[in-house]
Amino acid sequence: MAEQIIKTEFSEVMQKSFIDYSMSVITARALPDARDGLKPVQRRVLYAMDQLGLNYDKPHRKSARIVGDTMGKYHPHGDSSIYETLVVLEQDFKKGMALVDGHGNFGSIEGDGAAAMRYTEAKLKKFTQDVYLKDLDKNVVDFVPNFDETEKEPEVLPVRVPNLLINGAEGIAVGMTTNIPTHNLAEVCDAVCAYMDNENITTEGLMQYVIGPDFPTGGLVVNKKDLLSIYESGTGKIKLRGKVEFEPGAKRTDKDKLVITEIPYTMIGANISKFISDVVDLIETKKTSDIVDISNESSKEGIRIVLELKKNADVEKLKNLLYKKTKLEDTFGVNMLAIVDNRPETLGLKAIIKHHVDFQYDIATRKYTTLLNKERENKEIKEGLIRACNIIDLIIEILRGSKNLKQAKECLINGDVSDIKFRSEASRKAAMKLDFTPRQATAVLELRLYKLIGLEIEALQKEYEETLNKIAEYEDVLNNRSTMKKVIKKDIQKIKKEYQVPRKTIIEDGKEAVYEEVKLVEQEVVFIMDRFGYAKTVDNNTFERNKEAIFNENKYVFKCMNTEKICIFTDKGDLHQVKVADIPFGRFRDKGTPIDNLGNYDSRGENIIYLCSTGQIIERKLLFATKMGMIKLVDGKEFDVTKRTVAATKLNDGDEVINVLPTDAVVSVDSQGQEIISSEEHLVIKTEGGYYLKFAISEIPQKKKGAVGVRGIKLVSGDSVSDLYLFNKESEIVVGYGKKQISLKDDINLTKRDGRGVKK
Repeated sequence: MAEQIIKTEFSEVMQKSFIDYSMSVITARALPDARDGLKPVQRRVLYAMDQLGLNYDKPHRKSARIVGDTMGKYHPHGDSSIYETLVVLEQDFKKGMALVDGHGNFGSIEGDGAAAMRYTEAKLKKFTQDVYLKDLDKNVVDFVPNFDETEKEPEVLPVRVPNLLINGAEGIAVGMTTNIPTHNLAEVCDAVCAYMDNENITTEGLMQYVIGPDFPTGGLVVNKKDLLSIYESGTGKIKLRGKVEFEPGAKRTDKDKLVITEIPYTMIGANISKFISDVVDLIETKKTSDIVDISNESSKEGIRIVLELKKNADVEKLKNLLYKKTKLEDTFGVNMLAIVDNRPETLGLKAIIKHHVDFQYDIATRKYTTLLNKERENKEIKEGLIRACNIIDLIIEILRGSKNLKQAKECLINGDVSDIKFRSEASRKAAMKLDFTPRQATAVLELRLYKLIGLEIEALQKEYEETLNKIAEYEDVLNNRSTMKKVIKKDIQKIKKEYQVPRKTIIEDGKEAVYEEVKLVEQEVVFIMDRFGYAKTVDNNTFERNKEAIFNENKYVFKCMNTEKICIFTDKGDLHQVKVADIPFGRFRDKGTPIDNLGNYDSRGENIIYLCSTGQIIERKLLFATKMGMIKLVDGKEFDVTKRTVAATKLNDGDEVINVLPTDAVVSVDSQGQEIISSEEHLVIKTEGGYYLKFAISEIPQKKKGAVGVRGIKLVSGDSVSDLYLFNKESEIVVGYGKKQISLKDDINLTKRDGRGVKK
């Protein structure tokens, strides 16, 4: 067969492939189904545990076995994601209703990771079996082939409560995310019943039952007024606060305490330690002096973070400070996105409940159809057995006269009496009239003799009547929507009664936390940093009294305003900024604080090239030069940024900044729109190999801080730039190179940028 080459547009292939990939991630990985509220990996873990027989009343089984079965049969996407899912399903501080009962270390609310899957064990909770996995054997959901078509798995689980609300969901797909808060089981069950009673009920009506989210960590929702809008649109922001209690000292010597007993849901994990760190920062930066100590006394019994207070501390002011400056008050971004009919859709509260109720009607229809068919089969069999008991003598005669089972069965079904010996002609004629169904005939042939005892026959008659009653009941459920509604509501109310838990989260319209920082009185100070990197500021009077010692003992000394920032340019091309107000202010002989601690960078990996205040560079042009000879001018205004760390320049691989110098260059634009650089300054570039190149600053173009720049000097192989000298063209500057003394004004000729220079 000749090879056929199919030509196609590359962009079309990429577009189709990306769309296919995106939809796969959206529908088969990241987003939950609106019907059962589960993502595929969660559904598969629970189903695998069900198939392993890990019932609540059975022993726990190793998590590795559960993960292995799930990955091998249903979810071929790696064991780490499966085990992480299993861990989260067990964590009652993340889920409204935990679905897995775990033994061993399954992590903690403070962000500790779970032990390896070979150490932990798990099984299903009773709640999960009763509410999520019940009736799977009654054809209530469709089963689809697994990834290699060797097994079957449920398309969704027959979950009987709106899991999307009760346990919430979070997931990041391609171009979209979902973030649904958890809710109280009892409230959601009541809302479902209210919707079933009145499908025209409004979202506001449903919120008479679901008053708001109920997070497993408790805390407070303080923007109750916004919840109606959030539940109608499916998107919005919920403002959360931790629960803070004031504990006065029991004795005179005991300190008063502020105790955080509940945290915002968003603080779970590493954010608890971040909160403690932020409180320490508030103390160190003197935002508050009311806290004298902080300790984390949390345990299995619950959260307890204790702030010891100084005497007569302003508690309300301190609470507001914590709400404003730490994660004790945070926002939960709601985006109730789920898969509906294989498409992502943002759902409001009513829409979620509607989809759930529709799913429950579908489950109930399929369940009672299966039960009805089964009872109809029982009815058919029992009618056959009752009839057989009434003519048992004839049946025995047929069995004794038949040569094999097939012959006897044909006689019972079709009245075929050929080759069967009868005692009398009357028996033959009676046998010819038999018309049992195949199912009845099989049951008659399997009938045990003890069933012919009088009491057994009465029991058979009673069972037949019970079957007739069940058939009537099931037909009533299937034929009358009102009856089916009662059955579903009864089921939901039973679940509520057995598994409801008290609400943990308080819903209210809290007062806005108001904290006014004491305004900084603007004044001029002197920044001082020694050669070891310890920095401080002093006032002008202190500086004037100790001027000589200050200059002799320190590397950087300059005046600045206490409202400015200190700019730290490093050889890695980064700019770190420190507020002058955050630098210790005091006496000349105070030690100060390491500048790398204040600047939040690692001094072991970066070296300071230039250090100044924002006021010194904001109206000037900065000259950047690198080891490989790249140079450029950058407008100082580009470094007036809010971030503490930004890239000050772009570097080629292996390059580093060797100097940053402020210049007097002025940039103007001519009539053609071209930039003109004006300056009376000259620049001399010196290399390790002894080359010197002098040219005018006006030859250096102005670039953005994100640019590499232009070449300043052509370096010979193995050479690199070692020094820069920037000076007014009339200035006399002499530098040493080895034993030589070189005048930059007279000994180096003025040339053009990007030359090789002269060797001295």
